[in-house]
Amino acid sequence: MPIASTRLADFLPYRLSVTTNMVSDLIAGRYRSRFGLKIPEWRVMAVLGDLGSQTQRELVGATRMDKVAVNRACKALEERQLVARSPNVSDGRSHHLELTRAGSEMFELIMPLALDMESRLFSCLTAREAESLKATLGKLDARAAAMLEEPE
Repeated sequence: MPIASTRLADFLPYRLSVTTNMVSDLIAGRYRSRFGLKIPEWRVMAVLGDLGSQTQRELVGATRMDKVAVNRACKALEERQLVARSPNVSDGRSHHLELTRAGSEMFELIMPLALDMESRLFSCLTAREAESLKATLGKLDARAAAMLEEPE
């Protein structure tokens, strides 16, 4: 029986992580220089711009970032008056966060740049390859979510 390869280059979770970090670095460089946003701050803004008002717990789930990163991003965005906090009437311990007018305006400026970046990045794939990648990522997301629910 052949020995399984232990080379990191063949370990798909590692490859996914490296590729994700490279893409994030590429995008973050553009957002940081033009808008002064770090990756976690943009992710929070993107979720709020897409889904509307969210609690920090909901942002943790939507971004898959840890609580500390989400908390720091929210504080930085609040200090810049891009995000506003309001009480959560259904849970007195948490708050809802939403984009302010300035945050919404910035989000509307960034989205065309993000979509252009996506188009340029994926231009190396055929339409069929891009659709296959989306479907594959959806399957991996669902499987990882299911595995997170499994007892250790």
